[in-house]
Amino acid sequence: MGLRKGDHVLSVLQNRNEAATLHWACQFAGLVMTPINWRAKPEEIDHALHDSGARLLIYEAVSQEAVAQSVLARTVPRLAVGKVDGVDASFDQAFTEWAEPTPSARAEDLSLMLYTSGTTGAPKGVPRRQRAERVAALAHVAQNRYAYGERTLGVMPLYHTMGVRSLLTMALVDGRFVCMPRFDAAAALSLIEAERVSHLYLVPTLYHDLLAHPDFKRTDTHSVRKLGFAGAPMHDALLLKLQQAFQPELFVNHYGSSEIYTFAINQNAVGKPGSAGRAGMNTRLRVIKLDAKHPSEVAGPMEEGQIVADLLSDEAFEGYHNREEANARSLRDGWYFTGDTGYVDAEGDLFVTGRVDDMIISGGENISPVDIESVLSLHPSVDEVAVAGLKDERWGQRVVAFVKARGTVAAETLDAHCRASDLVNFKRPREYVFVREIPKSPVGKVLRRKLVAGDFDSDPPPLPVIPPA
Repeated sequence: MGLRKGDHVLSVLQNRNEAATLHWACQFAGLVMTPINWRAKPEEIDHALHDSGARLLIYEAVSQEAVAQSVLARTVPRLAVGKVDGVDASFDQAFTEWAEPTPSARAEDLSLMLYTSGTTGAPKGVPRRQRAERVAALAHVAQNRYAYGERTLGVMPLYHTMGVRSLLTMALVDGRFVCMPRFDAAAALSLIEAERVSHLYLVPTLYHDLLAHPDFKRTDTHSVRKLGFAGAPMHDALLLKLQQAFQPELFVNHYGSSEIYTFAINQNAVGKPGSAGRAGMNTRLRVIKLDAKHPSEVAGPMEEGQIVADLLSDEAFEGYHNREEANARSLRDGWYFTGDTGYVDAEGDLFVTGRVDDMIISGGENISPVDIESVLSLHPSVDEVAVAGLKDERWGQRVVAFVKARGTVAAETLDAHCRASDLVNFKRPREYVFVREIPKSPVGKVLRRKLVAGDFDSDPPPLPVIPPA
């Protein structure tokens, strides 16, 4: 198809065997795999094509309409996967003259370019070299104690760093990546039992949905011996429920990003709930003061600040694609400024408390949403909870808890629960809003900006504001 080493291949695919095949084909050929969300809108496809300069677009029926409406998609060759009506060549035809591939890529060649979720501005391309991808996958095998022949549920999308890592690690240990195009709790439970899945590596939201499904108690999950999670903090209540339900040999809290795959690892997530543990085997971390301009301005023990990671890590990227302003903001003096907040406790363990942009400043106090969410999650009537700061004339911002409840519960009851906990008074929510669903990204991250903007469905109307006293 005229592709040359170093060209980008853009895919708009779900997790299916062709997506995995395509990933490996690009690795052998020295092409840059550039996957985006299969739910992408036409303008998002246009952005990715323009930004990456991709020379080939591969799509399927679920993304066909968006591809058809994309202006730039008409300017590049296209391959259609599966049953797709149209004139484009089929993916299967590309393999009619198959031969044993000879790897042409080398360690310093680009392997992959993922796009960040783009919560602020257009999504940013994160180019990663073959060397960094391999080192990250090897570290993931070691830090999650994977054995040969492990089996994982391949549901974390292959346009996300967690999904890619699951695919790579299963290849390294000669394991099985059980493709799941889109998450459905009942189907996931069925696959876990049928395929004898040995470990799960998911975001907390998916774990929540598995446990909440009525089929869970009827499903044989004894094959699952190891659990890992990433992508968002896991609240204490869910952590304890998972421990009780699976009784795993290993329960890993993995903290990382697309830019530097591993920041920190806690191999005993239940032993120290909320802790991200220590820096990963290829990583060096610091927590610096919230207003720091230089990575040398280190915060003290228990002092909340911004988490930064050393760019000398073998797992690290070298800068965003075509985004010098983002590089200037995030890459400073050899360190990557994550935008995450956290602190190191007296024992040297890291706790991630949220995003710098999510920090609530109320009455001059810095308040992390995660602390409050962990407390509220332990109330039996709380199914899910997210905390955000809303504008307040007197306090600057007031702490508001958005709750998806089990049954009916009053705001006063939840306030009493917070008062009885070790949560300090100024962090208590001053308002409770009951919602049908907590808005999340496609990979399960809570979208607090939607809560702040009022982009949610109330269930039922909001209850009165609780006085601070």
